[in-house]
Amino acid sequence: MPTVTVIQPTITEEQNIKIRCAAYCRVSSDSNDQLNSFMAQTRYYSQVFENSETEELIDIYADEGITGTREDKRDEFQRMLKDCRRGKIDRIYTKSISRFSRNTRDCLKSVRELKSLGITIFFEKENIDTANLTDEMMITIMGGLAQEESTSISQNMRWSIQKRMQNGTYRNSCPPFGYTVQNDTLVVNEEQAKIVKQIFNWYNEGYGLQAIADTLNSMAVPSSQTAERWHASSVKYVLSNERYIGDALFQKKYRTETLPTMQKRNRGEKPKYYVQSVNTPIIDKDIFYSVQELLNKRHREYINNNHFLSKRILCSKCGATYKCVSSKNSVFWTCRTHNNKASDCSNGRISEIKIYAAFVRLCNKLLYNYKTVLIPLQTALQDLKLRKFSGKTQVMDIHKEIAKLREQTHVLARLKTKGFLDEAKYIEQTTELTAKINKLQTDLKKLTRSDDEDETLNQIEMLIDFFEMRDKPITKFEESAFESIVERIVVINQHELEFHLIGGLKFKEKIK
Repeated sequence: MPTVTVIQPTITEEQNIKIRCAAYCRVSSDSNDQLNSFMAQTRYYSQVFENSETEELIDIYADEGITGTREDKRDEFQRMLKDCRRGKIDRIYTKSISRFSRNTRDCLKSVRELKSLGITIFFEKENIDTANLTDEMMITIMGGLAQEESTSISQNMRWSIQKRMQNGTYRNSCPPFGYTVQNDTLVVNEEQAKIVKQIFNWYNEGYGLQAIADTLNSMAVPSSQTAERWHASSVKYVLSNERYIGDALFQKKYRTETLPTMQKRNRGEKPKYYVQSVNTPIIDKDIFYSVQELLNKRHREYINNNHFLSKRILCSKCGATYKCVSSKNSVFWTCRTHNNKASDCSNGRISEIKIYAAFVRLCNKLLYNYKTVLIPLQTALQDLKLRKFSGKTQVMDIHKEIAKLREQTHVLARLKTKGFLDEAKYIEQTTELTAKINKLQTDLKKLTRSDDEDETLNQIEMLIDFFEMRDKPITKFEESAFESIVERIVVINQHELEFHLIGGLKFKEKIK
């Protein structure tokens, strides 16, 4: 018989270790009723764990006035996921699935990721606990219902807006610079109208967009009711706005119907509605159309001189950037040093088509191999973060204090509405509370600021998402794909490129 020696444990397992819990709250509107719900949720979760012997509240994550159909728009939700990945949380409580997410895909993605990290979620309204494996189908159903409700509301709103656009009665909520709204009608603001006319005159005289913006800023002219400074984009918006000749073009942008919804510029996917003589003009039509021709001409010149590859291709031998040159209906990129004097740098020109082809090949290689290349790297970075992470208890205290101050501002607003607080006192007290909230939010950003590993990990996750969303190889060059994942290209020689991707990754690809 073999001799067995029992080695007694030297570390005693701690008794009564509490489960580290987090609460997620969200309201999808800035209305008073929803804000009351927001405060109620925050108060409820602050109190419910106070006397618990088995659970402790680590933090409350609360998004105010944010839609549930877009996960990436919710800063607090993203912060909660990051803390989960850091190993800070064991369990999440939320009021209902619709509070957690109204997008079934995002809901399931988050639930599955959290379960893989050993974190459970309890949805109070539906009485669903993800600790029970059979609940995933229920989450799918309930998430689908929440998504359908959101989609139905959105479709009704779109239908109403579409009808008003068709009959020309649609009204923008914010009047363009140069107008004010009186009795639901655009009325010319004479002082601002002078500025509008001056902007058109300056542009016709040869001033650039940024030069006009700088001049207006030096004159301390506010660009709108909500913004003080002018930018080149705001000047261009004025110059291209048909409102100034009394007309209106509706549905320049539209929202996609599938979740998560995204706003896109209408390039012909949806009908547009051009309505004439809907408001008093400020600019003569001849001047307006001459400016449009000048805008288009300068835009074409800008595109020719600002290719998306400009300043993103570098020479490994001399460090110079590559410039675009055309030769016999073909486009090439050449090292500036070599272009000036070939003997100073041996890296010559490369066909743009070959650069595109090399990128396509690299993408397809990563598409087939990202699970063995990127995911292990992601896991290693997450492990590194877990070892370095140390919890900051001040974060939760700051969130509670911000919630308390916001509630005070809402109380002041109700007192003012009911006539119990005069205007001067209301402004004085709300200004003081806002200053305190801003200071706390600054402190919060310092405590929760991502380090280098956070940024690198986020970029690696973006790369993984990029390839996970593709179900088939790339057959031709896609500028959007290039812009999404490539930071720059280094030309090793005439036969090899090195692609520097986001996340600090570098991959070499032969030129064929």
